[in-house]
Amino acid sequence: MRMNDVVICWFRQDLRLSDNPALTAARERGRVLPVYILDDGNAGEFAMGAASRWWLHRSLESLGRSLNGALRLYRGDASSVLPELAECLDVRGVYWNRCYEPWRIERDARIKERLGAAGVEARSFNGSLLWEPWTVCKGDGAPYWVFTPYYRRGCLGREPPRAPLPAPGGLEFFTFTDEGAGPAGGTAGTAAGELELGRPRRTAEGPGKSGLPGGLELEELGLPAEEGWAEKIASHWTVGEEGARRRLEAFIEEGLGHYQGGRDLPDKPYVSRMSPHLHFGEVSPNQLWYAVRGTGDDEHIDHYCSELGWREFSYYQLYHHPDLPRVNLQAKFNRYPWRDNAEALEAWKRGRTGIPLVDAGMRELWRTGYMHNRVRMVVASFLVKNLGIHWHRGEEWFRDTLVDADLASNSAGWQWVAGCGADAAPFFRIFNPVLQGRKFDPEGRYIRRFVPEIASLPAKHLFDPWNAPPGVLDEAGIELGVTYPRPLIDLGESRRAALAAYSGLRGGD
Repeated sequence: MRMNDVVICWFRQDLRLSDNPALTAARERGRVLPVYILDDGNAGEFAMGAASRWWLHRSLESLGRSLNGALRLYRGDASSVLPELAECLDVRGVYWNRCYEPWRIERDARIKERLGAAGVEARSFNGSLLWEPWTVCKGDGAPYWVFTPYYRRGCLGREPPRAPLPAPGGLEFFTFTDEGAGPAGGTAGTAAGELELGRPRRTAEGPGKSGLPGGLELEELGLPAEEGWAEKIASHWTVGEEGARRRLEAFIEEGLGHYQGGRDLPDKPYVSRMSPHLHFGEVSPNQLWYAVRGTGDDEHIDHYCSELGWREFSYYQLYHHPDLPRVNLQAKFNRYPWRDNAEALEAWKRGRTGIPLVDAGMRELWRTGYMHNRVRMVVASFLVKNLGIHWHRGEEWFRDTLVDADLASNSAGWQWVAGCGADAAPFFRIFNPVLQGRKFDPEGRYIRRFVPEIASLPAKHLFDPWNAPPGVLDEAGIELGVTYPRPLIDLGESRRAALAAYSGLRGGD
């Protein structure tokens, strides 16, 4: 039987129905077989961390419901799974939305070549960025190095981003009979229970192998994180396309009108918290762009759109510098004398540095899988410049524990803080966590929430309890080194040491 009216829609970081160019195009070509492939092997050391795997499990669960049970799950090398599935089912085409990590670009090129050689149409679309990285360049054709001209001239000087697409209506799915023997039709309006979901088939390689064509059950992908930790994270998020829509609505109502200045206040609900939804493609940047632009035109909207621009700039850097996650863009930093201090690194990870704002941020991360952006800059600066620990160690921890762990944004952000990236903060800009706390959390609500053992301190001493008089500490029930750690390091001395180390890098690359 030839089933060449069937098109595989390969879901990746676009786990939504609305504004999904690949799904829309597949719908126009025939019956759709929605597929997700867990392909960790190609990512190497940059495979998903624990928080991302937890989110992905929930997001696939949500997408499966939206697709009325038609989503098929596989595990393995997509460059083998897709061509084999296409051959097995004799499909008309395979469509997907592009990703921009270096290994995915290389792998997708191999997939297109192999499918094309087999006579299967392979098409990719832009469903994740406002502007494709290769379309934005300076007058001489070179890539931009500085954000402002990149965004203002290179991006805003072009045609505006495309308008979002509606969710395709009347989807007709290809699925499998219960015996896995042939096609069965289903539509987006069909109740999930009326579809034959197919049993996962096994091969001689055992239960971990995706047996074609029926795929695996969600639990067989082995995604969920450690149970206790996942439960803590889960209470802070509603995962999936519907959760993204509700979060966006709440941000527009509560936060957007305060965004420009309010986004720096970690205790206020003025940030969007859309980053994990955006990373997994439960919402597109086009949807965010037009949603906020549709509310008016003021400095808050412009500032939020410029933050979307920073996300674009991170992908732009990764595209033009594929070694961004590991190689300093400014080569002089290859000579920086990083310290290897496992004890200090562990104290930083667990929020036990004795520096309240740093500890609050790291505990927020551990409890929620998220950290406020202002505090991210503070804790990163403290790790790299005060403790002198390589930014790689911070990037690795964030990648494992953030639900929005995006390789491009995470790598570019750490290079920015470390001073070694494109358009990076000058190395001598060392965030003082005491002053940052007093400025952006003046009443100490954020610190008190995440560092309750010092919550009884008056605001005057909350940000630097080591300077509080003994009587004040006694009254608050605090014994430094017992109930709350003493500072790992002197902020002033460590700043001077960092600047001295940096001065040795001057004089060329």
